[in-house]
Amino acid sequence: MRRQYFLGIDLGSSSVKASLVDAETGKCAATTFYPEHEAPIIAVKSGWAEQDTDMWWENCKLCIKKVKEMANASAEDIKAIGISYQMHGLVCVDKDMKALRPAIIWCDSRAVPYGERAFNDLGADRCLGHLLNSPGNFTAAKLAWVKENEPELFSKIYKFMLPGDFIAMKLSGTINTTASGLSEGILWDFKERKTADFVLDYYGIDRKLVADIVPTFSVQCEVSAEAAAETGLQEGTPISYRAGDQPNNALSLNVFNPGEIASTAGTSGVVYGVLGKVAYDKKSRVNTFAHVNYTAETDRLGVLLCINGTGILNAWIRRNIAPEGISYTEMNDMAANVAIGSEGVSVIPFGNGAERVLENRETGCSVNGLNFNKHTKAHIIRAAQEGIVFSFCYGMEIMKKMGMDIRKIHAGRANMFLSHVFRNTLAGVSGAQIELYETDGSVGAAKGAGMGCGYYKDNNEAFTSLEKLAVINPDENHRSEYLEAYAEWKEKLEKML
Repeated sequence: MRRQYFLGIDLGSSSVKASLVDAETGKCAATTFYPEHEAPIIAVKSGWAEQDTDMWWENCKLCIKKVKEMANASAEDIKAIGISYQMHGLVCVDKDMKALRPAIIWCDSRAVPYGERAFNDLGADRCLGHLLNSPGNFTAAKLAWVKENEPELFSKIYKFMLPGDFIAMKLSGTINTTASGLSEGILWDFKERKTADFVLDYYGIDRKLVADIVPTFSVQCEVSAEAAAETGLQEGTPISYRAGDQPNNALSLNVFNPGEIASTAGTSGVVYGVLGKVAYDKKSRVNTFAHVNYTAETDRLGVLLCINGTGILNAWIRRNIAPEGISYTEMNDMAANVAIGSEGVSVIPFGNGAERVLENRETGCSVNGLNFNKHTKAHIIRAAQEGIVFSFCYGMEIMKKMGMDIRKIHAGRANMFLSHVFRNTLAGVSGAQIELYETDGSVGAAKGAGMGCGYYKDNNEAFTSLEKLAVINPDENHRSEYLEAYAEWKEKLEKML
């Protein structure tokens, strides 16, 4: 009897990744990504960031072909498809479903003034009460930029969509989106539980440009004959799950319920927690979106804290401070030989642009407390890792004030979570238990597809095979030392602010 698989596609800004998950065992049978080197980002002007949607689709097709070959899977073996994607992007297509321009992606900042103006004109109470966010630099504001600056092109738009909606469209010939997706574009009204018409009205955007809304877990559309010919998939295969990368990362770690937390610490760092009630930060230092299991009847909200200066700081330290040729593992060992608190050295890690958690201030990175007579490279390496953790905890204090009880953090065993210093400091300051797992976004999307098509009855069944690799408990013997080091770091940050 042949195996049955679910296909997960993860559209990132660096690459497209695809995985086949064995439906019965829940194990990943094959995974691959394209391109082998980082995908190009088009930056016509400073602060702009665009990508070619045809490039996404070509890389997607290459991934599907390769992952099928790796697993020796036929088209009929793939029973459902799930999609994860880079959040907050904008794709505009005409009535023939052709992209009218390159996608404006998540890190493009051109729409900042449009979001700020909307927040001021519509009013903080209305925006936060209905949208749970400032309109900010998200999808709606990016579309407003297109309307004002490219009016001829705007007049040709049949539908606008998020990056994951575009991939689903290419696979199926059907255009739709989700409430979770609209919420990340700041186009979902949480009070009215429908599309935020008042935002569309403010920007002068016709409602007919909004795609039809389908549930996150459902048969949203099916692979078309044309896409089957292009990809080698079977016509009629359901696309049954779709979510932005951070909600999907939480799903990948089986984070569904209030109080559960997912974290990543790559180039940037994320803490993503689930709330069971409508809440927001009045200063929009963290963002609240609809989680994958949000419905009209049940509030499941994802609160997103993003720290730009995370792994990129550790990489900078490796290139410029650490002994030449040293590995990250060796850096971690050096850091572990320094006492908690780095003997008075503090690193403020915000050197990768404006930080939302600091109300969009751009403070730059700074090193404080250096003593030339006792401090070494190892002290700076540890202080940098501690500074990243402390920035996480600074943001988590905001999340706690919103009602989130942070007792357990789920994370993939990757990037900064490979460091004993990083994870022990995070457990020590937050007081939370950390659980490390082996998973990724494309595997999570595949399991989401299994839930959406009804193969798995719920998330607990879908993630039975999720392997817990390690548990890190707070070190109560040194808790006071961690808290003291955090308090000193926080005092230095607040003086700077």
